[in-house]
Amino acid sequence: MPPMQNRLLPRLLVWTACAALAACSAAAPGGTGSGAPAQTHGRASEAVHWLGTWASSQQIPEPHNALPPAALTNATLRQIVHLSVGGHELRIRFSNVFGTSALRIVGAHIAEPVSRTSGQIDPATDTPLSFGGRAGVTIPPGAVYYSDPVAFDAKPLSDLAVTIYLRKPPRRQTSHPGSRETSFLVHGDHLAAASLPGAMRFNHWFFLSGVDVQVRGAAAAVVTLGDSITDGHATANNSDTRWPDDLARRLQASPATRQISVLNVGTGGNRLLRYGLGPDALARFDRDVLGQTGVRYLIVLEGVNDLGVATMHGPISAARNAALVRNIIGAYRQIILRAHAHGIEVIGGTITPFEGSNYYHPSAATLRDRRQINAWIRAPGHFDAVVDFAKAVRDPRHPQRLAPAYDSGDNLHPNPAGYRAMANAIPLSLFKLPATSAGPRR
Repeated sequence: MPPMQNRLLPRLLVWTACAALAACSAAAPGGTGSGAPAQTHGRASEAVHWLGTWASSQQIPEPHNALPPAALTNATLRQIVHLSVGGHELRIRFSNVFGTSALRIVGAHIAEPVSRTSGQIDPATDTPLSFGGRAGVTIPPGAVYYSDPVAFDAKPLSDLAVTIYLRKPPRRQTSHPGSRETSFLVHGDHLAAASLPGAMRFNHWFFLSGVDVQVRGAAAAVVTLGDSITDGHATANNSDTRWPDDLARRLQASPATRQISVLNVGTGGNRLLRYGLGPDALARFDRDVLGQTGVRYLIVLEGVNDLGVATMHGPISAARNAALVRNIIGAYRQIILRAHAHGIEVIGGTITPFEGSNYYHPSAATLRDRRQINAWIRAPGHFDAVVDFAKAVRDPRHPQRLAPAYDSGDNLHPNPAGYRAMANAIPLSLFKLPATSAGPRR
């Protein structure tokens, strides 16, 4: 494979030039920044700018994952997220992208949680948010909205509680159903309450899509675009044992990479080509990848659901198999093209084994398709780099299957040990901090 730096030099020169222009700092659709130039204090190398430290993808929740409208009427909702990079100033991104009426947030607070399982916060850290200097905000249907920056000491790999109060929910909810994190809801205004006794509990996020921190000097974000394997299916709630979580811990363990964050936009059931439980990867790309703050790297692990669903209810013709492979590869090409246009390096992840899947029952043709697609991913000249997730978790004696030690039990999703193996397969040398003083895209 040609050196990544040589292959990306023209694109990165364009990106660096754009970063120097005030116009290029304006937010992309979905919002990537304030549009203000980076603040400087003394040397240019100390430029201060925004970086995404946590994110989630959004969708319309399935009926069994949605809350009854009455539950969100006159309601306080406390949700906990796990940050990657720390900072001393935060802003929170709220989302109403699937709402069909306005989302009116009466008030919002952040705090350090004392207990992730009870929703209790440390009152000494309770901090109100504002929106244009006001306590509340009305977010139009289809839109996202950032809070004003607020001083807050957020440590790397720490938890953050975000509490909002709603008098009336929007028509149709915007959610990330697979939060693997407990959220808490009570009726009435309890924004500053240290605890929420008797709260309704559920493992979903609503209306919350990102947290940014202000950082000084070079920094960058890694976005992980994927399906339920990236979203962390088969991990325990409140455990932070998805492979992107493991990658974030590895990055924080090295002084050279502590200013590199991980933004997990994995979505259960996601496909490259068609709507699944939520929008397909191509449809959500602008919002979930380009809309992140400071993104410089993208890891793509998609395709297993496209393969599995195609033959879920029976075999398909050889012509349809060939078309499926061609279209999956075409989707990868589109992702690479669109990311490169924004100066983002794209790392391809090989599709992990799923022979014997209790859900998909893949045929021999499906397994051949996976091998063919993975050969394309591994081949030089396509992705800027490759992480061989398939090799990391496969059974050496049966390469089309997950290794027993890494199998959650459904022959499709790895267990936490498998996710650690996936994270450990990612060379940290792939990630370099920007050489320019301007930092990453805001």
